[in-house]
Amino acid sequence: MPGFLPSYAAQPDFAQQYAKLERLSFSPGALKLMVKYNMEIDVRSILTSVRAPTLVLHRRSDALVQVENSRFVAKHIPGAKLIEYDDCQDHLLFTGDWQRVCGDIEEFVTGHRQAVASDAERVLATVLFTDIVDSTVQAASLGDQAWRGILDDQDRMTRQIVAQYRGKVVKSTGDGNLATFDGPGRAIRCALALSAESAHRGRPLRAGLHTGEIEIRNNDIAGRGKDHIAMRSRRSSRFAGSH
Repeated sequence: MPGFLPSYAAQPDFAQQYAKLERLSFSPGALKLMVKYNMEIDVRSILTSVRAPTLVLHRRSDALVQVENSRFVAKHIPGAKLIEYDDCQDHLLFTGDWQRVCGDIEEFVTGHRQAVASDAERVLATVLFTDIVDSTVQAASLGDQAWRGILDDQDRMTRQIVAQYRGKVVKSTGDGNLATFDGPGRAIRCALALSAESAHRGRPLRAGLHTGEIEIRNNDIAGRGKDHIAMRSRRSSRFAGSH
């Protein structure tokens, strides 16, 4: 553990999880053999015979394997590309600046890389989108001041009910709201509760649900999930769900 992931070695929970991973992956005898065989691997004599495009990745401060090993490999494989990193001492590549590592691999294999915004975080969530049925007609008949009062009341009601189901209201969309939940069960129950309470107040409500990856950008969200449920809820007459 200290050699493979020194930046996590002091975290008891992570060390326990890594130990559990090893126990589930190998028997004691198999692990011993795997380590023995890895220590005996020597490919120096065949490096010049490699003709496939080759990418060599290494962290300069790798706590387990010195960077000179990768420099030797890249030097002796014809046309090999070497990329060195300074992000951390971990030997395993899924820590540290893994987004850069994945981007370098993707660019080497495909010729391009997907841009990843530094302020964007992708998470799995259930998104709820609501809007009031025939809001444009109601606003025109009631007038701006009265309609604003209704929207304020709708926003307060939505925040209260969403909080009861442990969700988070991301923003008001004018005649509706956008909220996120960590799972679909509470999101569905929240949508039903919102629809019932809104109907009780004389405001039939449409609601759309979608579970998938979203991007969190500051205090807003983005991604196909958000756009998908927006279109679904606009088309639906009352309550729409998607997955």
